[in-house]
This record gives sequence, C-alpha cells and structure tokens, in this order.
Amino acid sequence: MTVDVRAEALLTELAGPGATFRPHQLEAVRDLVDDHARVLCVQRTGWGKSAVYFLATRLLRDEGAGPALIVSPLLALMRNQIAAAERLGIRAHTINSTNRAAWDEVRELLAADAVDLLLISPERLNNPQFRETMLPLFAERVGLLVVDEAHCISDWGHDFRPDYRRLAEMLERLPEGVAVLATTATANDRVVADVAEQLGEGVRIVRGPLARASLRLGTVTLADQAERLAWLAKYIPNLPGSGIVYCLTVADTQRVATWLRSRGIDARAYNAALSTEEREALEDALIAGEMKALVATVALGMGFDKPDLGWVVHYQRPGSPIAYYQQVGRAGRAVDSAWGILLAGREDDRIAEYFIQTAFPPTVNMEGILETLEAAGGPMSVVGLQSAVNLPKGRIEQALKLLEIDGAVAREGGRFTRTAEPWAQDEARIGRVIATRRAELAEMQAYVDHTGCSMEFLARALDDPAAEPCGKCANDLGRPMSTEIDRDLVDAAIEFLRRDLRTIGPRKQWVADAVPGLKGRIDPPNELGMALCVYGDAGWGRDVQRGREVDGRFDRELIVGAAKAIRDRWHPVPWPEWIAAVPSVRRPGLIDGFARALARELDLPFVDCLRAAADAEPQEGMLNSVRQLANAHRTLALDGSVIIPSGPVLLVDDLVDSGWTLTVAGWLLRGGGSGPVHPFALAASSGRE
Repeated sequence: MTVDVRAEALLTELAGPGATFRPHQLEAVRDLVDDHARVLCVQRTGWGKSAVYFLATRLLRDEGAGPALIVSPLLALMRNQIAAAERLGIRAHTINSTNRAAWDEVRELLAADAVDLLLISPERLNNPQFRETMLPLFAERVGLLVVDEAHCISDWGHDFRPDYRRLAEMLERLPEGVAVLATTATANDRVVADVAEQLGEGVRIVRGPLARASLRLGTVTLADQAERLAWLAKYIPNLPGSGIVYCLTVADTQRVATWLRSRGIDARAYNAALSTEEREALEDALIAGEMKALVATVALGMGFDKPDLGWVVHYQRPGSPIAYYQQVGRAGRAVDSAWGILLAGREDDRIAEYFIQTAFPPTVNMEGILETLEAAGGPMSVVGLQSAVNLPKGRIEQALKLLEIDGAVAREGGRFTRTAEPWAQDEARIGRVIATRRAELAEMQAYVDHTGCSMEFLARALDDPAAEPCGKCANDLGRPMSTEIDRDLVDAAIEFLRRDLRTIGPRKQWVADAVPGLKGRIDPPNELGMALCVYGDAGWGRDVQRGREVDGRFDRELIVGAAKAIRDRWHPVPWPEWIAAVPSVRRPGLIDGFARALARELDLPFVDCLRAAADAEPQEGMLNSVRQLANAHRTLALDGSVIIPSGPVLLVDDLVDSGWTLTVAGWLLRGGGSGPVHPFALAASSGRE
C-alpha cells in the first residue's frame, strides 16, 4: 500500500469522514516517510502543520522507525497535541516543567520502546538531567525530529528563543537518514534562509500563501488608554462570537478584563502569572464559547486552536508585522468571516523599544559576568552574581543561558563556573538583528497608517509571493474602522483607571546574603499595600509623573484622590493611627510634603521618624533584589530622637518598584515599636508590568 493511500486513511481517523488534504500537506508527508528528508514547512496559521507530523509519525512507526521527538514552545499546544495524537493510536507523552513526577516513568517507557511520540519544550534541551538521561535514548534511534514554530531558531525572527540553539547539537547527533520537519507560519525570506541553513544541506522548503480569506482587518488610532478602554466597551459586544484581546503586559490583561466586566462584558484575564491549571481552564472555557473575551498576553499564542474564533483585537500594537500576523491568525480558521482589529496609540513605541533593547544582553554585561565568575575561582549562584553585578536577575539568567550554550559557562545544579572556552560576542550580527527589528517596528507603524489592503501588507511583510488585495479589509471596502466613542464612556474609563488600585504584595523573605545577619522570613512582614495608579497612565499616573518630574510637588486634586482611595476603596485593617513617609535625598520635601498633606486630609498625625543617609545612592539605580535590599538597608534609619507610636501606621512613598524600600522602612518601624505597617505609594513603576 502506498504512502498516499495509507495517509488518506489515517487523515480520516484524525479529522473525520470526508476530510481531504490541503495543498502541500501530502507532499510533505511523502518527503518525510518515503525519502526521510529534511523539510521546512512555511504555511499560514490553521493550515494543519500538526496533521503532517502526526501522520508521518504513525506511518514511520508502522515501518519500524523509532519514535518522534517534537520540540514545541508552549504547554497549551502540547496538551492539545497529545489528545489529537491519541486519535491515531499514537502513544504520546510529554516532559515539561509541570510534570517532573512523570519523568522516570516516561524514561522507562522510552527504554521499552513504548513511546511513539514525545513532546518537549525547548527549555528541556537546556536541562542537564534531560540531556544526560533522555536525549541519548532519542539520538540513538529517533525516527522523526519535529521543530515546531521553527522561526524561534533564528535570532532574525520575532520570537527568537535561546534554548532552541540546543537543537544544533541534536541535529548533529542524529543518525543519517532520520527525517526532520520544521514548521512555522511566521517566517520571511531572511528567517527561512537562516532556519534552512541550520537544518543542514538538502532542505526541502514547502511554502504556501499566507493570507486567510476569512479575516477582515482594520486599525484604529486612539489618544490614550482611556479611549482604548472606551472603544473596547463600545464595540466588542457587536463582534461575532468569542474572541481574544491581546495585551503586551500582564497588568493590562488584568486591567482590561476588569474594565470589560464592569461594563457587563464577560471577559477574563490570561497570562503567564497564572498556574497551568488556571490557564487550561480558561483555554477550555474560550473553546467552549463560555465567555465573550479572553484578555491575554502572548502566553496564549502559538498552538492555541479555536477554529470558530470570531475576532482578535490588539489593545496595543505588536513590534512587527510578523508577530501581528502570528497573533491575529488565531481568528477565522473555520468561519466565513472574522475580524482582526488593531488599536494603536502613543505608549506603543515605548513598549516596543523596551523589547528591542532587552532582546540581547549587551557585551559589557556578558563580559562582566564572565570576569566575575573567573575571579570567584569556583561556582557562583545567581544570587551571588546579583550581589557582584548590578544587573536585573532576568538579564543575568538570560546571559548565563547564552554563555552556557556557547560553552563559556558550565552549570552544576544552580551554580555556575567559567570554563576555559574563549568567548566573544558577534557584535556585527547582533547590530544587524537589532537594526532589522527597528525596521520591523517602522513597518508596523506604517501598517497602522496604511490606506491599502491590510492583509496584502502583512503578506508582503512575510515575503509571500502570492500577496494581493483580499477585498475584505476595512480599507478595501472604503469603510475605515470607527473611532467614534461617547465622551461619557471615556470619562467612565478615566474614572475606572483612577479607581484601579494596584496591589503591593509584601516581601516575606530576606534575600540570602544581601545583608549580613538578615536571612530567612521577615517577621512580621508589612501588610498588603496599595498603589494609587501605574506611573504615567491615563488615570492618576500622569498627575504623579508631572508632580515628580515637572512641578516638584503633588497637587491638591491628587492628595484628595489618594485620601478618598484609601478611605473608601482600600480601607486598610487595622485602620492606621498615624502616617510616616519614606525620605528622599534626591527630591527633598516631595514625599514628606505629600505625606503631611495626606495626613491632614485623613485627620491623622504625621510623625517624621525615618531618615536617609546623605550619601545615599538612588534606589532606581539598583537593578536587582540583592542590590535593592542592600542599598535600602544601608540608606534608611530611624531618627533616634523620635518616639515611634505603637499603633498601625500608613507608610507613604511616591513610587514603588521592587518593594524593598518599603519593606526595609516597615521593618525599621516594627523594630522601633510600631504596629502593623500599611505601605501606600502614589504609583507603581511601569517597569513592574
């Protein structure tokens, strides 16, 4: 029986009676099964790339080949994939960070050849235990290697992931004649060439048109966050079925979902801060149509599949047309018409620039970490590096991962050492990549202002040779997306933002080795605190920003608004009996003046009891928890001449970021005899998002 006949029979089992192959699907299966070729499949979202590797896995296993290994970036995709694979009788398992208890069992099944398909995240390739105990089992007898979302291999791509670099080792260790399939829906010519080069000689590229006929695209330019919220509240109820609102930050998913619910729209927040169980429950609810909107970060992205999703709205503009195509492509897979709407405004460029600047650790940071490890003469923990190197923890971990992949650093458990391997950053390549990303950002800015077909614009950005006007976009029809919003709704959104207090979670553990003598639990910790707003936002955030950066004082309206928020919405328990302020060397009198005015408004006494060292270094210059805690501890002290009241206290600061300044100040107050400490800040730093 030929591969074609067997594949068609299996397709019926997978997709039901009457299912037919889409263009190029059967061709790709043939290449993998008959020729054991290396194939790069570039096809639009929803085309059915998973069907290709499921059918190839089953056919190769029936011929006696070894199991398939699929490297996939998202756990949500793995869950859906395992359920689909089982319909073909494929024994599928996964190894990821959420199921460590199952690793031994899966290893035994692999050794017994009782696994047909193993799905792993790219992070597993960077896990020493996996590389040493499981990877050799596959390298010896794998029948098919699948690299899903293969654009992640290329640092030219919009979603490069360093862990994918480990795939080069895997490809080198594969026996000759092992089939390899790489799939992506978001690769332009540059990324395709880079991925093909990394896959090796003789790669067969299967490329189809990227435009989806069902999608109707449009853009809306709005002045600020309040107008965006108002637009969502007005227009989402009229969009078909259920959909996704994509946000760039975790905080915005929570804010937008809360706002929509306040307007009677069933919306829920989805982001990486949620547990696996919570995310899965939300995915299932959206698939079942049990909500109008899932407000999500890109944590809900590649691999999520709801064929009848009616719309995707972007609350902010993504950094590139390629990233936008990936996300908007969630809609309209199995319906005749679906909307993809992009909201754009002034803060989008600031967020996009942040992502560009943090994509690669600067060479000076990498060299500083290597020099520190070399000077240590032995293994160092991440905490130890934070003390020695003034960099954010995430930046240190990112640099260590890249250095480990390059062989310049070795990991032993949670500690790192410098190897003898020479290391040099490819500055020219990184410069070219960053320049490319800035060009993509400019292209996305042009997309917002584009007056022609939006789908054609995206397809051309992905170098689709079949790009042409779709005839369905708002621009094609001569009916631009409406920006009309009732002023009352905008005012309601501003009031919502002003009422949207931000939680200040108490620090409960001292950072080990940050301050001699401070370790273990903080006893007692501060109470749960509150910030009035996010710095610079359309609620109170601009008033706080103007007071700090322009006026040098906070105006009366802000003082009254803060007092009202504390009294009417937060109402800390036990109610504070007095107020203290975190002193500032850089802005003397600013926080003190606000705290005194707030005390008068709340009819509470103000006690001037905290002091800052005259030579204090700015806390905003401390970039990780170790440095932040050490600096706050070195800077702050109680005024020994002041008697600390024994009752609960409201501890006031203007801006909260890491929370260590408020933590140390609260610890000092409790040590001086105060009651429970309630931290209050005018604004949470936007960096917290």
